[in-house]
Amino acid sequence: MTIVALAGDGTLVWSPIPLRESEMAKVEALGPPRFLIVPNAGHRLDLSAWKTRYPNARVIAPPSAREAVKEAAPVEASGDIMDDPALRLGLVAGTKEDEFALTVERNGDVTLLLNDILSNVRHPEGLGANIMARLFAFGVKRPRTSRTVRHIFVDEPAVVAAQFRQWAGIRGLKRIIVSHGDVIETSPEAALLRAAEDFG
Repeated sequence: MTIVALAGDGTLVWSPIPLRESEMAKVEALGPPRFLIVPNAGHRLDLSAWKTRYPNARVIAPPSAREAVKEAAPVEASGDIMDDPALRLGLVAGTKEDEFALTVERNGDVTLLLNDILSNVRHPEGLGANIMARLFAFGVKRPRTSRTVRHIFVDEPAVVAAQFRQWAGIRGLKRIIVSHGDVIETSPEAALLRAAEDFG
């Protein structure tokens, strides 16, 4: 989960997950959540609790995920309704199921938020997590698209590779925040280009 401050009052919550009450207080101290972004259908499981707590927050889900997400909470939009010039919400190209990507620009620095299309699980905790992370290639040695995501989500590998290269060319790219694993802050453009090579 990632919290992003909006240009006006409030925040957006990318891929909401359960938190202890003390952590929720920290979230609320940043401002009221205005938008709850579900980056793909698989990340809807914890949405209901967030929508119950913040009934005025607007839910945004990708087009093909709308019906599944509506099982958890009403969906207000399938595109960018945030009215913040620093944010750009779009779909990952080349996938079978829609998945969002979000860029946030602040003072010339750009943060790229990704979901399942790229993993960077460099420090899996516990024996089971270590085995699973390595078996399914969840980015233990370097950021990469996991085998599971390639099999389930990737429709056109060359198009996904081109998407990675396009992101690598973003001027001012400072970091990549992924839903699974560590933040990529060292040479994020190089990480994207290397991940693109995996698709040929």
